Amino acid sequence: MKTGLQKFTEKFVEGLLFISGSITSLAVILIVLFLFKEGWGLFNETPVEKGSVIALNKSNPVQQLSAAQVKNIFDRKITNWSEVGGNNDSILIFSVNDITNFYSEAELGDSLQFVPQRISELMGKKSGIIAFLPTEYLAKNFEGRILPLKKITLKGFLKGKEWFPTAQPAAQLGILPLILGTLWVSLFAILIALPFGLATAIYIAEIADNRVGKILKPVIELLAGIPSVVYGFFGLIVIVPLVQRTFNLPVGETGLSGALVLAIMALPTIITISEDAIRNTPRAMKEASLALGATHWQTIYKVIIPYSISGISAATILGIGRAMGETMAVLMVTGNAAIIPHSILEPMRTIPATIAAELGESAHGGLHYKALFALGCVLFVMTLVINLTVDLISARKKYSK
Repeated sequence: MKTGLQKFTEKFVEGLLFISGSITSLAVILIVLFLFKEGWGLFNETPVEKGSVIALNKSNPVQQLSAAQVKNIFDRKITNWSEVGGNNDSILIFSVNDITNFYSEAELGDSLQFVPQRISELMGKKSGIIAFLPTEYLAKNFEGRILPLKKITLKGFLKGKEWFPTAQPAAQLGILPLILGTLWVSLFAILIALPFGLATAIYIAEIADNRVGKILKPVIELLAGIPSVVYGFFGLIVIVPLVQRTFNLPVGETGLSGALVLAIMALPTIITISEDAIRNTPRAMKEASLALGATHWQTIYKVIIPYSISGISAATILGIGRAMGETMAVLMVTGNAAIIPHSILEPMRTIPATIAAELGESAHGGLHYKALFALGCVLFVMTLVINLTVDLISARKKYSK
C-alpha cells in the first residue's frame, strides 16, 4: 500500500516532468515562430534600404525596375533606357557626391543648404538621369519621380543567383548559391562519414573484443567534445593543402575540404548512436540466426543491421543535422564564395556560414538583418525535409521486411 506521502511525491514529480516538458516544447515553438516572423518580414519589401530612394526624370516612361536591372545600370552594363523598356536615351547615373560636377560651391550654399533644390533642378533638366538619393535631400517640390522597385518575392529569393545584401543602391538577395553550397558540402560529408561510421560501429559492437571496445568508444566520444573552431584549424592546416596538392587546384579551400572536415565532425555522433542501436539487437535473434547455419557476417548483414535500422537512421539524421548546421569549421575551409558551384572542388559558401559571418554586421531590423533570418528559415525547412525523408525511407524499409 502506498502512503499518502508517496502518492503526493509521485504526483509532484509527475507535475514537474509535465511542466518541464511543456516549457521545453513551448520554447521550441516560440523560437521557430520568432525565426519565421523575422524572416517573413523580408518579403513584399523593396530591395532599397529605408532612408534612400531611386529617382528618375518625370518624362521617363519606365515605371518599375528589378534589383538586378538597377545593379546592371549602376554597374554600367545597361547604358540606354531602351534596354529596360524606356526611350532611346543614354542613362546618366547620379549620386549626391556628383552634385559638384554640375553646380558651383556658391550655387550650393556655404553650408550646402541649397543642395536639395539643386538636385531637384537637375532631376527636372536631365531626361536620362537616374539618381540614388537619401530622402533628406528630397526638396518639397521635387521635380523628379520616385521609382518603385519590384518587391522581394519568395521565388526571387530562392532562385536568385547573386547574394550581395549590402549592395547599393539595390540589395541582391538571391540565395541559390548558398542553398547549393549547403547541399553539396552536407551531402558529401554524409556520404563520406556514413560508411566509415557504420563500419566502425559494427566493428566495436560485434567484432572487437571488450578491451578494444572499451578503449575505442571513449576516444570516439571524446572527439564530439572538440570545439568546431579546432576542427576548422585542423582543416585549414592539414586538409586544405592536401586537397590542393591531390587535385592540383589553385586553392584548397573548396567544398570537398568542408565535406571532409564535416565528415570527421559527424563521425562520433554516427558511430555512438549506431553502435548503441546494434548492441540493442536481442541476443535470441543472433543465436537463432547462427543456429540456422548463418555465418557471423551473414547475421550482421541479414539480422543485426535490419533490426537496428531505426537507430542507424537516427544517427544519419543527427549527422546530417550536424553537417548542415555547422558554421565556423565550414567558414574556414570552403573558400566562403557565394557563387553557384558546379563541382565539389570549387570554393563555395553555406547558409550557416553566411549567417555566422554577416549577422553581427547587419543593422537590427534592416533589410540585411531580415534576409539573414529568412536564410535561417530556409535552413530549418531544408533540414526538416531531409530528416522527414530519411525517416520515411527507413519506415518503408522496416515495414517491407
